[in-house]
Amino acid sequence: MEKSSQILVVEDDVMNSRLLTTILTRLGYTVETAFDGINGLEKVEASPPDLILLDLNLPRMDGYEVARRLKEADKTKIIPIVVVSSFAEVENRIKAFEAGADDFLSKPVDQVELRARVQSLLKVKMFNDHMVNYQKILEAEVDKRTLELRQTFEELKIAFDKIKQVSLDTTFRLAQAAESKDGETGGHIKRIGYYSTALARVMGLPAEDIDIILYAAPMHDIGKIGVPDRILLKPGPLDVEEWKIMKLHTVIGGRILANSDSYVIKMGEQIALTHHEKWDGSGYPNGLKGSQIPLWGRIVAIVDVFDALISNRPYKKAFPIDQSLEILKKDTGTHFDPEVSETFFSIQEEILSILREYEDPFPKKDDH
Repeated sequence: MEKSSQILVVEDDVMNSRLLTTILTRLGYTVETAFDGINGLEKVEASPPDLILLDLNLPRMDGYEVARRLKEADKTKIIPIVVVSSFAEVENRIKAFEAGADDFLSKPVDQVELRARVQSLLKVKMFNDHMVNYQKILEAEVDKRTLELRQTFEELKIAFDKIKQVSLDTTFRLAQAAESKDGETGGHIKRIGYYSTALARVMGLPAEDIDIILYAAPMHDIGKIGVPDRILLKPGPLDVEEWKIMKLHTVIGGRILANSDSYVIKMGEQIALTHHEKWDGSGYPNGLKGSQIPLWGRIVAIVDVFDALISNRPYKKAFPIDQSLEILKKDTGTHFDPEVSETFFSIQEEILSILREYEDPFPKKDDH
């Protein structure tokens, strides 16, 4: 029988702690509780959980400091932290994310939202555990093959490829889990990967990078896991405070993918952090300008905007392809790297071919 995920609830209010415990237990999780910050850290040290629900207003040590200490320690830094607090102001949310929180839920907690967020972050934890163990698994496999001597080089290559395929499949599934929060389909994930691969190939990048960007580019918006649905799915423009939270998806995505030894995940981290930076320095989160922006981020920036323009979103209808291409041309040199933009338009027919091949199953618009 598969072992249930372990969740630690750090909450000083007895009634709130019992409520969360009841909800999570009914969902099949094993729940441990702590009633102050110090006790919470002690329980994590004694038996690291798969996920932590953390209040901010705690005795002896507040939730901000608990989160900081957990994210600083190698043993606990990959454990997802969901802050559950009545301090729902934007400033508190930002401070919580800066301290290391991976998500934020406001009290009183909606049970459906709690279940969805917990499930999403447990998937992230599973993925991070896999990547932490990836190098050890690979080394053990190589040692085993070396000792056995009877195995051929081709058998070693097959074993490596199988492990790699598991990692890449997990990457696609996690990327789609994030994108599906705002209604995106698997088609969008695949298109971003293949658009980016086509650009990288024509720009003459190394073969290894061309292969890897296919899997790293779809992780560009994995940080949307940490953005509330009320913002992602809002049918109209975001207000100033909502926009501040929305922009945090780049930082959250970078944090999710940080500290990995995998080149795929390292490239994904760069892309998640920088695909909303702009050539003229007016982008976010860090206002990088020109070549300060990693090339991967510059490539994904233009293909992501193109695919967003030609797709339906909660806040807009899909634009025709011709109009979308004109917008890209107009923003070349301000939003987009001129060299990357020139390459994009030089392979316009290949881009449109990818769009047709991986088009979403339901018609989005009349391209004419």
